[in-house]
Amino acid sequence: MYRTKEWKELIGSGKLDGRLGEIYVDLALLPVQRERYGKAMESFEELFGEGEAKIYSAPGRSEVGGNHTDHQRGKVLAAAVNLDAVAVVRGTEDFKIRLLSEGYPMLTVDLSNLGANKKEEGTSIGLIRGMAYALKRSGHKIGGFEAYVTSQVLGGAGLSSSAAFEVLVGTILSGLYNDMAIDPVEIAQAAQFAENVYFGKPCGLMDQMACSVGGLIHIDFQEEDHPEVERVDVDFSSYGHSLCITDTKGSHADLTGEYAAVPREMKQVASFFGKEVLRQVEEAEFFRELPGLRRRFGDRPVLRSMHFFAENRRVEHQVSALREGRFADFLKLVRDSGASSFQYLQNVYTNQDVQNQAVSIGLGVSDSILPGHGVCRVHGGGFAGTIQAFVEDGFVEQYRKTLDAVYGEGSCHVLKVRPFGGIRV
Repeated sequence: MYRTKEWKELIGSGKLDGRLGEIYVDLALLPVQRERYGKAMESFEELFGEGEAKIYSAPGRSEVGGNHTDHQRGKVLAAAVNLDAVAVVRGTEDFKIRLLSEGYPMLTVDLSNLGANKKEEGTSIGLIRGMAYALKRSGHKIGGFEAYVTSQVLGGAGLSSSAAFEVLVGTILSGLYNDMAIDPVEIAQAAQFAENVYFGKPCGLMDQMACSVGGLIHIDFQEEDHPEVERVDVDFSSYGHSLCITDTKGSHADLTGEYAAVPREMKQVASFFGKEVLRQVEEAEFFRELPGLRRRFGDRPVLRSMHFFAENRRVEHQVSALREGRFADFLKLVRDSGASSFQYLQNVYTNQDVQNQAVSIGLGVSDSILPGHGVCRVHGGGFAGTIQAFVEDGFVEQYRKTLDAVYGEGSCHVLKVRPFGGIRV
């Protein structure tokens, strides 16, 4: 284990560049990452003093296919991206976690009390306590640590900052107390539990899985406790395209009800057939019972269920297209996914505030300039946050400038797929 002084020498001298290049993929980012890691080490020293330390990292994620299918035990295609949360960490013996994220106050969690606390819902303390409880319940060791965290995974920007944070905490506990032996899938499941039970958000498992496992992955959630995960080895740059994520600056405030309504309405439809989730319902039977479903639930739950059935198939077609080198077909499927989300899933804007449609504007602007150069879609949970685009490399700069002109400088991020999930650097 290196001491903080040794870490700073390794970072400053460029001797860590090989490892940083593996993590961040884009070598042009090395100067920025060197500076970032160096400042993080200095901040850790200011808070906790010089001495031994370790560095951990967990990425944000981009959903490529499977919009709102995971909570119905569906299929998704998702990628870890080269924006991450990084923690400088030192283990302690007092069974307390002290963690300061850049720009926020110090958090202290006493691990002698791991019960869920209603007052901690919606807080990072709740997530930390939930992660510790879930991993301990699964038979893993937990313990105290002190950490300084700096994150590029912007909160509210649709890249799953909460999942990155949860996975980061789980990876730290895996590294400090379990020899990095906790399976990434198990860390993801613990993270979902923490977010559902301790944080109070009814999310699916896709975000946590993509952040924890890393790479471009195809996930089938049919068996909830044992999801099938397989890597899809594709380099988008080999097809002359880049992945662009644009933060439309829409507020996520007061949208929890909108997000929660999507799985709730889909499950209402499933309950009509005596099932828990739509994955257990036969599509043909669903369409036969359409009149009765409309009478009982109204139209939006029915439309959202239509989206699920089509999107679940679309993920399989996306994976096949990528594996067979049919990139044009893949792009069409991305565009079709976006259209289905807008028309049937209806998660592009909230009908509680129709005058604020930042995501719709981004999609409209993209559609006006991308024909022949790429495709776009709503990204992630929707309603606010981000849009995703696959853009020809030669058109990326024009696309970025156009979107930045709408939402502000630095709103459009050109990203790479990161091969790692939660790791010790």
